[in-house]
Parts: sequence; structure tokens; C-alpha cells
Amino acid sequence: MAVGSLTASLLAGKAATASPHPDPGLKERVATTLSLPSPPGGADVKVLVFHASAGEEPPTVDAGIAAIEKIGLSGPAAGRFKTVATDDASVFTKGRQLGKYNAVVFLTGGGDVLDPEQEAGLEAYMEAGGGFLGIHDAARTEPYSDWFTGLVGARPASGSPTSVQRATVEVGDRLHPATKNLPLEWKRPDKWLNWKDNPSGDVHTVARVREITYSPGESANGWDHPVSWCRDYDGGRSFYTAMGGTAESFAETDFRDHLRGALAWTSRISQADCKATIDSNYTAERLTQPNQPGQNDQIGEPHGLVTAKDGRVFYIGRGGADSSVPVVTDWKDPDVGKGEGEIHVYDPATKKVTLAGELSVFGNKGGGDELVKVEEGLLGIELDPDFATNGWVYLHYTPHAKIDRDKQMAVRQVSRFTFDRSTNKLDMASEKVLLSWPVQIHSCCHAGGGMAWDSKENLYIATGDNNSSGFSDGYSGNNPEPNYKGVSFADARRTAGNTNNLNGKILRIHPEDDGTYTLPEGNLFTGKEPDEGGGKTRGEIYVMGVRNPARISVDKSTDTLYAGWVGPDAGEPSTTWGPAKYDTFAAITKAGNHGWPYCMGNKQPYRDRNLPDPSKPLGWYDCDAPRNESPNNDGLVKLPPVTSNTIWYSPQGGGVDYPRDADGIPSYEVKDQKELLPWLKGGGQATMNGPVYRYDAASTSEAKWPAYWDGKWFVGDFYDDTQPRHAVLTDPRTVGKGGLPTHAESLKKIIPVGADGIRNLMDWKFAPDGSLYVLDYGRGFFTSDSKSALWRVTYKGGGPTPAAADLARKAAAQ
Repeated sequence: MAVGSLTASLLAGKAATASPHPDPGLKERVATTLSLPSPPGGADVKVLVFHASAGEEPPTVDAGIAAIEKIGLSGPAAGRFKTVATDDASVFTKGRQLGKYNAVVFLTGGGDVLDPEQEAGLEAYMEAGGGFLGIHDAARTEPYSDWFTGLVGARPASGSPTSVQRATVEVGDRLHPATKNLPLEWKRPDKWLNWKDNPSGDVHTVARVREITYSPGESANGWDHPVSWCRDYDGGRSFYTAMGGTAESFAETDFRDHLRGALAWTSRISQADCKATIDSNYTAERLTQPNQPGQNDQIGEPHGLVTAKDGRVFYIGRGGADSSVPVVTDWKDPDVGKGEGEIHVYDPATKKVTLAGELSVFGNKGGGDELVKVEEGLLGIELDPDFATNGWVYLHYTPHAKIDRDKQMAVRQVSRFTFDRSTNKLDMASEKVLLSWPVQIHSCCHAGGGMAWDSKENLYIATGDNNSSGFSDGYSGNNPEPNYKGVSFADARRTAGNTNNLNGKILRIHPEDDGTYTLPEGNLFTGKEPDEGGGKTRGEIYVMGVRNPARISVDKSTDTLYAGWVGPDAGEPSTTWGPAKYDTFAAITKAGNHGWPYCMGNKQPYRDRNLPDPSKPLGWYDCDAPRNESPNNDGLVKLPPVTSNTIWYSPQGGGVDYPRDADGIPSYEVKDQKELLPWLKGGGQATMNGPVYRYDAASTSEAKWPAYWDGKWFVGDFYDDTQPRHAVLTDPRTVGKGGLPTHAESLKKIIPVGADGIRNLMDWKFAPDGSLYVLDYGRGFFTSDSKSALWRVTYKGGGPTPAAADLARKAAAQ
């Protein structure tokens, strides 16, 4: 295939056969001989395409050279370059020849193509600030060179498939010039390489191939299968793409755009951040020390945090006591379940902790079964949007003073307190109760507790279904029989599925300055619906059908609500009762019903049960037209249709789905299941929803996470084994409509797991300075221990490269 006029063979010779460096001083002598400018190349940008192969030249070479030349000749003038091609390796040692090129492309067919002196020349070129782009089989080149392995980032596994297969590429980096214009989910044919060692965390991965969309072979890498990546390497810039394994690839518009962006960065036409997902660029630091004996001077039983604009971090303790302190479980004792909900403040300026306040809460009965333990207490904290001027702090808690020991009922409330900046203390006498509602406390569980603001200063309040996990075999919590003095405690249709009950919901109110609240437009109900006789809805409800939403967040750039809730206890699906326990995350863009206790996941229904014998199944629930026919329901019978959720996972895997029959009922047979989200797996599991990161370009903070993470949603789990700790991307076209995430990447090395890391993630929030604060619950339950701590995760990778002063063309800088 002929190539264009700017493409030429520099020399007529063939590449030498490489071997290990015999002389450790060779590289220094070669560097001196080359006298390379630093950085190589100049404003008249030139790209060298090197295409030698140890064996027969692959058919991709001519197509690749032609494509790169066309890329260089097209597009805006500031991004154009000249292309020169050669298969003669002496270019790497011949005087100042290599210094003329801004970037070198390896379009090689693999094998030993450089002798030791030539490889030393390439090393000297990179050390001078050169750029390298490797395409597909370049990862097979110089197989005995550790330095070259580092340059390309990874080596192909011997079991890589050889056939051309159509697959989906997940494009995770939306800022790098090589990927910012590509589809979120890029479907294309290629030869897909597997890796001996996964480079994720050592390189900055910009795209992954989704293995469930093709046959990856025996050496498959799993859900985290990098396909294109970059990093600053040995003084220069290295970009590698495993795509381009076919000649046809180079005719694809999107693939050429991918190469164009990679060449723009490697040749110093534009800047890019190729450090953002390299694990070593992050530091996780424990901020609080273990409590002094008998005191909670540093931390209570960790349960939530919020950051102030001045950098201070407010975090709460639910109410569990020091493990050495006896708890009161006897309902005849006036102090039954009495605990202290604590509010601590960490000041990063002084690195000191202050105990800002304490509330007497119902929340301290220790461990035990569900008729003993308690999940109530101090459950949530938020700061007023105008906290800097008014000092208002909102607390979501269960006051001990309001429990009814006879009926075993309590009151949950959201109250406003005023914080005194001069003393770092809450004025406990300043309390104004905004909202309160009854909860049964005969049996735990599922208190919820999270709170968050949107851009219109509406306050979202997450409440759990206040329902026992027992009595339904770990499936739908819908047993109508168990009750205490007439109040059902095992039927979530009384709470989460009830339009007239504030439990099992995400509420949305607008707090007013006088301590009252109004209802914003757009909630699920107005509270004045005439349906079924009227008086059967609550206007505060924004989302119904949630089980235990401990953590919620709102992206103020979009006002999308993000929530996660813990699922029931069934370890496997049942063809009689329905799906296994699904822990759930949802991106919520409008008011709706998210299913519990009728449906889970992507509208997978449970089986109804009713009197006279709750152990016998009735029909499957209709997710599109659910009905609350529980005898414990005082709300509407006809419920809003169920909205599919964004993420769900169980011990069987992530995004588990099944074939459905003519009525839309899944088979619930494990052998039939398909994992739509293979990066997830549960077991012991408890979702901990996180924030959406928003990068602040105006911030001068040296600790802020880079712009790469902007718009990514952080999802995690209390446990740190196989459970999620990921940043995910969603598609704006499908988010809130049940659309699955388009991309996910693990955070387990950035937010470290393990005994000495953040093992039990309880809450995580970004501070105004762009650093991430994380609460580790500790290693026990219903108490704090020596591992209970506040942590901070900061970034130290620096800004985009090359430096602005080193750009080949200043006008082309991004």
C-alpha cells in the first residue's frame, strides 16, 4: 500500500536483533553521542513511525502509516504534524536524528527489533522528554527488556484470542484528548489482547474492554481489562493502545480520533493528565487517634460526616457505648437503650478534635438478635447551606426522652441546632424540631439516616423501613403477622410500601428560617391526593420503596440524588420467593417508587404472602402496577410503578439478571443468571453510597483530586473484601431511568482496604479543598474501638503534562 509524500524510509537497513545490555555504561555514552535536545522536536512537529518486525511485517503497518499521516495532515492547523516512517532501527543511534521528532510511534510486529545501543538511544530520547505511542503488537516488542515493559505498561498473555471479535470498549477518561470525543460505550471489532499482569494502578487507564461482550479466552483479565493507557515515563510521555490489531481499524473515524489525541499528547501539542488513577499518587492518612480509656474524646460509634466550607469536618457517633460499659436491655428499666449520640469536629488547621455536643438517644442495647439490638440513635448530620453565617446544624436522631416503653414506640426527628464557632460547641438549648414521625422499637432494624441538600436548598432525609429482617426467610420483608401491641414490625408494606408513612423513604422538604418547613414542587405526592378517599399520602415523600438508605448524596451540578440501601438476608435466589439479597444503588432524577418490598434490582418481583398463612406464597408482585394489599397498610392500595435501579449486587454477583417468562417473571435459577455488572460481588454486604466528585479548577489546594474524577459517582460497601469500592460513570441519557453504569474502576488501593486500612467504610465525603474524608467504623459493632477513625485521602500527582512551557505550540494548549 502506498503512503503519502511526507512518509519516507530514512535508511535502507533492517532492524538489529536485540539482546540484554552488556555494558551498564552504554546508555550514558549513547545519550552523549545523540546530544538530544530537551525536549525533542519543536514547533514544526514531526512524528516518527517505526515499523520494524522480527518476523513478517503485519498487514497493519501500511494502513497504520497511512492513517497517521492523514491525521497529521488534517484537522486544525495547530494540531497538524509531519510523518516520517522507517523500519531502520539505526535512527535511534544516528547522531541528532531522533531529536527532530516530537513523538515516536511503534507500529511494530513484535520481537527483538532493537540492539542494546538502539534501545539505549530510545531510553535517552524518553529521558530528554520525548513521546512514545505504542499500538497493539508494540506490546510484544523487545520482550526481554524490563525498561521497554515499563514503557508499554504490560505484556500480552500467551492465551490471548487471535480472532477478530466485536466488543464494547468502556471509555472512562472523558478529558484526555485521546478519549474525550469517543462514545461512553464504544462498540468495535478488533483482536483483543489479554495481559500477563494487569497494569491498572501503575498506569493511567483511559479505556477498558468489557469482557462479557466477547470471548476473552483462558487468560482473561476479568472486568478490569485495560485496553488503552498512558503515563509519564522516565522523563517523557508514553501512551499505549491495544487496539489497532486489524488493518481495518485504521479506517475507523473513532479510532483515528483516538490516535489523534494520543499523538497530540505524546508530541507535546496538548496537555493531558496521565497520573490520575496511579495508586501511588494518593496518600491515605488517619487523622484521629484511639480514644483515651473510658472516653470518646476522638470519636464515637462512627455514623456519618459532613464538611464545612472552612475545612472543618463534623462527624457523629450513633450512640453505642464503650464496649466495657454494660448496656441496659430490660424494657422495665427507664434507661433501656440509653446512649449518647456525639458530634465531634476535626479542624485541619490545628489537627485537633473537639467534642462539640452530645444528645441522649435511644440507641444503646449492644448486640444480639433483632429483638435486642438497636440501630436507632444519632443517624445523620448536615450543615445549613448558609452555615458560615448562621451556624445551623441539622441532626437526624431518636431522642431517648420520647420513647414509650410500654408500647415500645419512639419518635424520630430532624432538629436544627446552632453551632458556636468561638467554642466549637453546639448550643443544645437552641434546638428547633423541624420534622418528627413515629417508629416502632420493639424490633430493630433499618433506620436509614443520611441527609443531603440540593442546589435549591431542599433537604433530603433518608429513612429506613423500620422493619425486622426476620420472619420472611430473608426475602421480601412482607410478613403481616408479627406485631407488638398492634404494630406490625415484620411487614415493610406498613412502612416502605405505604404512601402514608415516612419510614422506608427519602423525604424532601424546604427548611425555613423560623424552624418550620415547606414542601417543594415535584415530590411523589402532594399530601392532598383525593385517591381512594383521600388522606392516604404524605407530601414529604420524594422516593418510596427503599429499605435502609444510610447514605445519600446530591450532585449540585445536576441535582441528581444518589442513594444506596442494604438488602435483605437471603443468600441465594428462590424460584418460590424471588431474588437473593440485593444491595442497591440508585441515581434518582425524579420522584418515584424504587420497589421495596415488592421488587428489587431491574424490576425483579417478589412473591406476595398474606393471611391466613404467611408461609404460603400467593402471586408475584406486578412491578409496573404494584398494589399494597397488606392489612397493615393505611395508605393507597394502588402504588406508583416501580423504577429500575442503577446498581444491584448479591453473593451471586453484580447486576444479576435472569431470563423471564411470558409474564415477565425471572426464572431465579442460578444456572440461568447473567451478570450485567461483573465488577461487583457481595456476600456479607452493606452499601455505603458516596458522593459525586466535582473538580474546582479555581481551587489552589494541592491535595485536591484531579479533574479526571469530575462527574464520577463513588459507590462503596461497609465491607472491604469482594464488595464494591468504585468510581462509576453513568450515561446522562439513561441515568435515573434504570440505565446501567457505563464504566467502573476500583478504588481499593487509593482508599486502602485491609486490617490497617479503611476496612469498614461508614461514610465518605469530599471537602471543599478537593480531598476526601472517610470514616472507618472500626472492628466491632454497636461501639467504637481502636480502629474507629476519621481518615483523609489526598492527591499528590501534580498537574497535567507536559508543562505549559514545554508545549510545542503554545496556542494549542488545552
